[in-house]
Amino acid sequence: MEKTGCQWRILSAQYGLVHPEEEIQPYEKTLNTMRVKERRASAPVFMADHLADMLRFYDLLERLEGRIGGKRVLADYIGGMHWPNRGVYFFCEAGESRSRSGEGLRVVRVGTHGLKAGSRSTLWKRLAQQQGIDLPPSWGVGGDPGAAARRLRLDRSGVKLAEAELEARVSHHIRAMPFLWLNVGDEPGPRSERETIERNAIALLSGYREPALDPPSPGWLGHSSDRWRVRRSGLWNNNHVDEDYDPSFLDTMEKRIGLIGMA
Repeated sequence: MEKTGCQWRILSAQYGLVHPEEEIQPYEKTLNTMRVKERRASAPVFMADHLADMLRFYDLLERLEGRIGGKRVLADYIGGMHWPNRGVYFFCEAGESRSRSGEGLRVVRVGTHGLKAGSRSTLWKRLAQQQGIDLPPSWGVGGDPGAAARRLRLDRSGVKLAEAELEARVSHHIRAMPFLWLNVGDEPGPRSERETIERNAIALLSGYREPALDPPSPGWLGHSSDRWRVRRSGLWNNNHVDEDYDPSFLDTMEKRIGLIGMA
């Protein structure tokens, strides 16, 4: 592994998957004497394949970053910047670091667009619509702040102020999040490669059903989300976080990354 430069981990009965340079305390536990229930309870021990796929996923993102000239932040968007018409995006977040899968920022949101046949949605339009985090109770209630205030028995000016402040915070937060995008220019539809990459990448990264390989930091804003799937998965995603992933999507990603820059 060291000769090839690939990242690798040590399988420990006590600590699960550990970095080769990570210091651990001595222990007596061994896999040979563990019962099946005990092994299942020690889920990280049996994440070798999952970890290998995570490592490959981030290796592919590093390759993608080199191909497109680095990550971007929405705050730096320039109207004349060229964007592919369709694609998949991967957002990272300051303060959210990878742990067992290597170094650098972890991906906290994966998304795409135009999954309905005939959709005219573009990558940039989808990125420009990115919002979310902790919505106030008035959002989505009524057709305007006045209607929301009446239904919630709140003061209209208070509703407007709360929404304006939150919109500003959400906008500032998301506009500062570095992201990568992968050009996937297939036709809109629920079976597109964009859908395959999005769905499986989310399932791969999610910590919903087992201890997360790259858990969110204690201060991650998502812990305060009103969506329990966000809190549990460690991702700003609500769909696909509780699903299994098909590792063949990594082959699809690799193929698409290899096409970047080719005529």
